[in-house]
Formats: sequence, structure tokens, C-alpha cells
Amino acid sequence: MSGLPRFDSNEAIPIAAAGTPLPVGLTGELRIWGRSLLLGLAMLVVVPLHYLFRLIKYGSPFPMYFLRWTAWVVGARVRVHGVPLKRDVFFMPNHVSWFDIPVLGGITGSAFVARAEIGEMFMLGWMARLNRTVFTKREAKLNIAEQINALREALADNWSVVIFPEGTVTDGHSLLPFKTSMISVLEPPPPEMLVQPVVIDYGPVAEWIAWLDQETGINNARRIFARPGTFTVNLCFLDPFDPHDFPGRKNIAAQARKQIEERLIAALGKPLRPFRYELPMVGYKAPRDEALESA
Repeated sequence: MSGLPRFDSNEAIPIAAAGTPLPVGLTGELRIWGRSLLLGLAMLVVVPLHYLFRLIKYGSPFPMYFLRWTAWVVGARVRVHGVPLKRDVFFMPNHVSWFDIPVLGGITGSAFVARAEIGEMFMLGWMARLNRTVFTKREAKLNIAEQINALREALADNWSVVIFPEGTVTDGHSLLPFKTSMISVLEPPPPEMLVQPVVIDYGPVAEWIAWLDQETGINNARRIFARPGTFTVNLCFLDPFDPHDFPGRKNIAAQARKQIEERLIAALGKPLRPFRYELPMVGYKAPRDEALESA
């Protein structure tokens, strides 16, 4: 273990992706515990207020406040570009990490479709459930009918839903083909519902933040909680469009992906590269090494 690189270095990325837990050192452990304590104290305030609010009406803002606080405590400084719609919107962003949920949820207050492992994270998973997050299992075939019903309920309660149409995470430098099955909730689109593509750009720390390959959610969270300092996340809300203008889920997905790809390329200042890890749960096969080296 002594030969491992520092957990917060770029050299640690492939080791973490291979599933090797990286020691974070004493100061890293102190950051983990300190940040967890701050989130725990926030929960003591937010939870009673959330349930009191729910006695009056739906649409409690307190899960959103908690997610925003989570992002800030862990070091994210979120900069919002564009105007996020407030309601009757289906957000479609690129997907890099579980950390996308506090980043995006802290601004929009939306419900999410997210990986089941996020539900196992103590504070984040519990708060995500309060926000009607729909959890999917990466190793199992999706129960589409159940998830569509859950999405419709979330839309009725939260007025907005985030779905990650890639179906899994990448590294912030790639964009997978969009999976259209969950967009079935837009066939036909609910009245007055719009789709707003979103780009989540972590800048130079994107690949380090990313939850890649064999790394568990807990190990990824430990690395992020232990990281010193702050980092900028640019959250870009792109032009919304009416799904009625792009009939069918494939056309809706294609339009959203086109906008996201164009903005992500502009943010990176270079073409997107092929994603380098196999993703059997979404049927993605990584290109051969020669193609990766030339990208």
C-alpha cells in the first residue's frame, strides 16, 4: 500500500477505477469526519423543518437546501450559467458522479433517477428518498414500468425530474449514447412539459471526481470528502425545448444529446474522447487501446 500515489493526485485515478481503496491519511480522515459532522448537524435542522412543511403542502424546499449545503461543505463552488426552469421540466444532464445529485439538486430541487448505490449512502441516500429519487440497479435489467410510474409521481410532487440519459457515469471528457427507455415517460409528453438539457462541467478535476469502473460509491465518496480545498463546478442550463416538436423518445434524446455535446466540447476546448471503460450494464464496449491513444 505504501507504493500507492496520493489519493488526490491524477495518478490515483486508474487505481481508484480498478477498485483499489486508496488511503487518505490522517488529515483526509479528519476532513471526512469533519464534513460528515457538518452534514449531520444540518440534518438535525433540516429534517424537522421538512416534515413540518409537508404538513402544510407538498414541494418542500428543505431537501434542496440540504443538497446545496452538501455540495458547499464538500468543496464545490457551483456557478450557474443560463436559467433553470422552475417547474414542468425534465432536466437531462451528462453524468459524472454521485456528486452530480447535490450539485444539481441543490440548485433545482428536482427528483432524480439514480443508481441504487446512492441510496445506500447514509445521509445523501436518505435525503434523496425524501426528494422522490427513483433508484435503479446497475446489475439488473430495469423494471421500466415501475420506474415510469415512480417518475410520474415524482413529477406530480416535485414539478421537475432529472434523468441521466447515458444510464451511467463517465469521466467528464466523454458522452455515451443516450438510453431512451426511461424517456418513455414523455410518450406522450405531459401537458406543458419541457425538456432542458444541462451540462455539468467539473473542469480540471472532472476525471478525478468521476465514479469510474470498479470503484464503489463509498470509496468514491471517501476520496471526495477527504479532498483538500475547493473546486469550481460550472452548471450550464441550455435552451429548453418542447418535446412535442421532436416526436418520439429517440428524437427527444437526440436533440438533448446534440445540445449537451456542443456545449461540453466548447467547455473542454477539444473534441470528446471515447470512454475507456467497459459498461456491460448499458451495453457499452470500450474501444481498443489504439483508438484511445489516438483520441
